[in-house]
Amino acid sequence: MALDDREQKILEEIERNLYAEDPKLAQTVAKTDLSTRIRRRRLLAGIGFFIGLAIMLGTFTRFSYLAGLGFILMVASAATIATTMRGMRADRTASFSVSGWMDDARERWRRER
Repeated sequence: MALDDREQKILEEIERNLYAEDPKLAQTVAKTDLSTRIRRRRLLAGIGFFIGLAIMLGTFTRFSYLAGLGFILMVASAATIATTMRGMRADRTASFSVSGWMDDARERWRRER
């Protein structure tokens, strides 16, 4: 969604103030890439899932509490993966429109007939 002139001026003023008050923070924010952070979080969650699986399978006969902790690590990792995947999907479908969806539905209907 595009900003109007007034909103654009306000945004530019906020940006100038940020650079004036804390240039280091402004540079850090400018360099931050959200998709890189999401990929890193997903990778760490995947590693955590397999570590939890190894802990659970390796200790469930002798140390049930440790196996339970491994299971909890697996569930938390799977939830993190699912959340990051949902976030990435939401970014891709942010430009959703009803008319576009209706066109897709009509096209599918024609192909199936």
